[in-house]
Amino acid sequence: MNKPIRRTATFCGLLFLVLLVRDNWLQYVQADGLKTDPNNRRVTIARYATPRGDIIVGGSPVTGSTDTKSNGFNDLKYKRTYKDGPMWAPVTGYASQAFGATQLESIEDGILTGNDDRLFFRNAQDMVTGKQKQGGNVVTTLNAAAQKAAYNGLKNVGGKGAAVALAPSTGKILALASYPSYDPSSFAGGLNSDSEAWKKLQKSSDPDEPMLNRALRETYPPGSTFKVVTAAAALENGLYTSADQPTDSPLPYTLPDTTQPLNNEGNIPCKNATLRVALQYSCNTVFGKVGVDLGKDKMLAEAKKFGFNSEQFTPVRSAASNFPETMDRPHTALSSIGQFETAATPLQMAMVASAVANDGKLMKPYMVDKLQSSNLDTVAQTDPQELSRPMSSANAQILQSMMETVVHDGTGKNARIPGVTVGGKTGTAQHGVNNSEKPYAWFISYAKLSDGSTPVAVAVVVEDSKASRQDISGGGLAAPIAKNVMEAVINGKK
Repeated sequence: MNKPIRRTATFCGLLFLVLLVRDNWLQYVQADGLKTDPNNRRVTIARYATPRGDIIVGGSPVTGSTDTKSNGFNDLKYKRTYKDGPMWAPVTGYASQAFGATQLESIEDGILTGNDDRLFFRNAQDMVTGKQKQGGNVVTTLNAAAQKAAYNGLKNVGGKGAAVALAPSTGKILALASYPSYDPSSFAGGLNSDSEAWKKLQKSSDPDEPMLNRALRETYPPGSTFKVVTAAAALENGLYTSADQPTDSPLPYTLPDTTQPLNNEGNIPCKNATLRVALQYSCNTVFGKVGVDLGKDKMLAEAKKFGFNSEQFTPVRSAASNFPETMDRPHTALSSIGQFETAATPLQMAMVASAVANDGKLMKPYMVDKLQSSNLDTVAQTDPQELSRPMSSANAQILQSMMETVVHDGTGKNARIPGVTVGGKTGTAQHGVNNSEKPYAWFISYAKLSDGSTPVAVAVVVEDSKASRQDISGGGLAAPIAKNVMEAVINGKK
């Protein structure tokens, strides 16, 4: 072989070696990255080539898929559809050809598209039989009647707000409503009309932020509903040992290290009131002083036991509620009555009510009961999990009796349900600089049946309602919504 041919052969061999290395690099090293690259159009086409599995509530799907390729507008065959989209959007999130996916649609995307590794054997079987690949289902813990009661209640009140209902004994999320809301179907496709619908829902176009999941992602000052946590801290730390023990609470009460009085709402019997009376009338002076007497460290420790200062995953992420870690004594008093920098999501306050109702045991909230393959085989099952023990059983039962007095004789009368024991706490939280905006109306509660079971705990917050400022209260606006949600759950058990 002459020298030029040998050089040419060597060069071709090197080219072949480089090509072989490059091919193996692409197939074995970069394969996963290319497979999931959003710029890979083939991945997108394959993603929408078959119908997605469904998100299930109470045995029925609240999602669907429709064939859009026949209209000739794009190469993506199926798009997502939603039943009662605005009501369920805080649970489902959205799956859009143009804008991706959020919440359960995103977190459980592998199951819904059929690409999850746990569906390998099912997909292999379908391949052998020639059956089209199908997505699996996400079976939720939600209660359709409770969700409807929560959403319609918020809608009828007007303004903005959220509601969360939990099953105290398991942590199952029974309702998760946010208002105003949006219809995920309106931008599920990839046409210009979908883009226009998307733009109208953005904060820049709609300051009410209909796409904000207020139940999980918005934190509000909890106001007097936080006094339940302060009462728990007082009992757990032995500051008081019963609901009917008088507190050493002066009236007026001056914030420590200041000359500023801490005022109550109206002329109410708060001087040396018992914890029961203080919760019944929502005495700022009593619970502010309790917080100072305990000190910020003990208050912070108790708040953390209820879930404050930690994100929650349901599996959708919930923002961390906040109890300040650094503060002086006056701010400790204000924080202990749900003011200053104390802030909570509706989920967090439902967790507070749930823990009290469950004799002091806080269960981890979750909204996915199980994942199914396309033939309805269970792929994964969620087991209830204890999150913490904010209170002893004995102290929780003391606090239950206090919350039940609030509903029977106090500010929570609008939550009464005939034949059912209801415990609750109202809250009207300050909003805006120097309380210049309409206050937030809160109510947290639970329902206890005659057999001793407690099937539901609820938290409701209403902001910017249509009501005039003087008519805004937790008992007036939020308690009736909570009552309807509790009744929906109870009626479903009959």
